[in-house]
Amino acid sequence: MNDLIAPYEAVMARIAAAARRANRSPSDITLVAVTKTHGAETVRDAVDAGMTLFGENKVQEAAWKIPLSPSCARWQLIGHLQTNKARHAVRLFETIHSVDSIRLFDALEAAARQAGTRPEIYLEVNVSGEPSKYGLSPEALPEVVDHVLTNGQALTLTGLMTMAPFNPDSEAARPHFARLRRLRDSLQERFAVDLPHLSMGMSGDFEVAIEEGATDVRVGTALFGARPKATRPQADADTTSGML
Repeated sequence: MNDLIAPYEAVMARIAAAARRANRSPSDITLVAVTKTHGAETVRDAVDAGMTLFGENKVQEAAWKIPLSPSCARWQLIGHLQTNKARHAVRLFETIHSVDSIRLFDALEAAARQAGTRPEIYLEVNVSGEPSKYGLSPEALPEVVDHVLTNGQALTLTGLMTMAPFNPDSEAARPHFARLRRLRDSLQERFAVDLPHLSMGMSGDFEVAIEEGATDVRVGTALFGARPKATRPQADADTTSGML
């Protein structure tokens, strides 16, 4: 028996209910199943349960996990990315949620041109202003968007991403999600560009995020339970060490 069917169905039901409360269609919401520290066997069970889109936090982990996972699985990077991993990221992921500087964008753009890939990107915004969080300040967004739109050929900017401060009360995240939506709306008007995606909301607050306009919710614990300690199959160490 596949133990992931019940939690997947429960999460999808919660997504649908939140969408209806906001007068939105549940089909407008994309579930990114976060498999950070879970092995490829979990991905296989998740695919069997009906999940298709997976989020990873680290390039190194994705590099060994993706080849061991079903070929139908699609992959997005949701964690912080260092510029020296750009050339690997553009080969592994169809979407990168965490672009947080012009320098990183330039590295990804050059790497994607060289690799012949065309990933979508989201700009990560530190809406809350927490020093511990990555992301652009809201004030820096216009300059970065202008640079991306002017220089992007291989990369396509399609949205924004944020992480709300941790709080057991999910309602505390609402102002942060609402602000990201307003930032997106203002950028669309200012630059006459379509930014359809808002990546916001995790296991503890994704319903509030949907009510505030999220199109992509990044859910791990509610699907897979507590994260195990990250492991890397010894058999695959030789095959991936050369890549990274």
